Order: sequence, then C-alpha cells, then structure tokens
Amino acid sequence: MEVRFHLPGLRYNYPLNMFFVGLQSLHPEYFREGVKIASFFGEFPTSLWNGGRFSNDDQCDARFVREVIKNINQKGIPVRYTYTNPLLTEEDLSDEYCNFCMKEADNGMNEVLVVSPILEEYIRKKYPGFKINSSTCKELRSLDEINSELEKDYQLVVLDYNMNNQFGLLEKIERKDKCEILVNACCIPNCPRRAEHYRTIAKQQRIALMNRKNSTDKKTPIPGWYCEYGDHNSIHTIRNYVTYVSPEAIWEKYVPMGYVNFKIEGRTANLFQLVDTYCHYMIKPEFEGEARLLLLANLEKSHVISVNKPRKAMWEP
Repeated sequence: MEVRFHLPGLRYNYPLNMFFVGLQSLHPEYFREGVKIASFFGEFPTSLWNGGRFSNDDQCDARFVREVIKNINQKGIPVRYTYTNPLLTEEDLSDEYCNFCMKEADNGMNEVLVVSPILEEYIRKKYPGFKINSSTCKELRSLDEINSELEKDYQLVVLDYNMNNQFGLLEKIERKDKCEILVNACCIPNCPRRAEHYRTIAKQQRIALMNRKNSTDKKTPIPGWYCEYGDHNSIHTIRNYVTYVSPEAIWEKYVPMGYVNFKIEGRTANLFQLVDTYCHYMIKPEFEGEARLLLLANLEKSHVISVNKPRKAMWEP
C-alpha cells in the first residue's frame, strides 16, 4: 500500500523537495515502506488567494512559475495550491497573478485547497480540470460535519489537527481514503488563536500587495504577528502534544485503519528543521543520518544554503 506524503513549498522549499524526490530515486532503500510523494503544496508568493502562511515582499516571475510547475509535474507529482484565504471577496476573483498561476497549471494533473465558497465556486466553473481539496482551515470538529464534507465533490479533506490520535472518532469516519492527516502541527492542541492567525495572514498579504502599487511615503504598515503558542516549535518540541502523529503511529495505526494521506506542514519553516522533519517521517531510522547529510550537502552545493569560511588573515606577533 502507498503511504502518501504531501510536502510543503513551491518557492522556498522547492529545491529541497526536488532533492528529496531525487534521493528516493537514488536510494529507495533509505525510505520507509510504501512512501510516495503525493503532492507539493503552497503558493507562488505573494498570491492574494493564498492562506495559512505569509511571504512578504516576494513574487515570482512567469518563467519561474512555468518551470516549477513543469519540473514537478514531470516527476509525476501534482502541484497543490493553498488558496485558503478566508477573507476573499467577489472582486478578488479577477486577481491577475492568481489566475495566471491557475492557467499555467491547468493540465488536469494539479490541485487546489479551498476554504472560501466564493473561490471554490469560481474555480469549479473557470478551471474544472483542477482537483479540489477541502482545507484543514475549516476546522471541522464533529463526526457529522466531517462525514458530510467527505460526501461532497472533494478529492481529499484535510482533517482538523485536533482530531489526531482520537482513534475512537477516527474509526467512525466513513471515507478514510479521502482524508488527509496533518502529522506535525506546530500549533498547541486547541490553539485559541489559530483562526485569528489565518485572518491576520489574509490581511497582511492584502496590504503587502497594495503597497506594491504605492510610493514609499504612502505604504501602509503591515501588522505584525507573534504567537506565544507555536511560533518556535519544531519536530523536536511538539512530540509531547496529543496532536503529534509519530511515524510509528502512521504505519502501525493509521494505515491499517485505512488512512493513507499525510500532510507535513512547513512552507516557511527553517530548511534545517524541514530536513529533520522529512527524515523523521519518511526515512528509516538507520538511514536518517546519511540521508540528512546528503540533503544538506546538495543544498550547500546548489547554494541554497551557505557555510561561510573564516575571513583570510595574517598572523602578527
């Protein structure tokens, strides 16, 4: 059986994700049983329709967007846009950049995560070739809500992370094959600011995009965000959360129950943390060290990360 992982990033993590796919081709023996890279999710920043993460002062040119989509799809992997902005209006549907990104990926292979009913309806009508997924941002909690969502025309429904490890409830879900589990949520369980964070990101990116059109003296300050609950968490600090899903639980509990789709968050994560997270979930423990070093060496060789040498100096007595 395939154990399908959905990896974060179309921009900043793109080199790491491609190296990871290459690592599986070169060293399949490193990987846990059945691991399949099922999608790369995210946005080409800064997209008005995007949700969940904010990337300020960056936007991709047309060539980059086309090349990334082509290269990912050539590996047999879908691009999945995270168009989960909860504050979209009818006027936002005509956004030129987002529609460009959709058109470039409109080949029947790619996907979109949605929250907004306005955007979902628009995409279904204008881009019917895309597979539509229901986002965890909807925060569906009850069994009836989830089963109802699974009956709709979605390829996958990403479950609320607070349901993780609630096996009595998970057993009662009717379409486990259509569910996706967020395994490494860095938010604390039942985070009281999660919805507020999503709305703040929507406001931040709207202001950032408006500022592009304004002169320096007319730019609007972008509101900051600090979360005392999860801003500094990593795979090493969330393992005591009841919402953390371990690799052992994936293969020993979730997969036997019928769950096969697993999402790793981290679109704006530190690359070193993300390498650790990928290895933690998808690499056999005995090969984690070797896989980690190969990934980091390739990231350095390609100048994605740099290790600075000491400045030259002369000894003086």
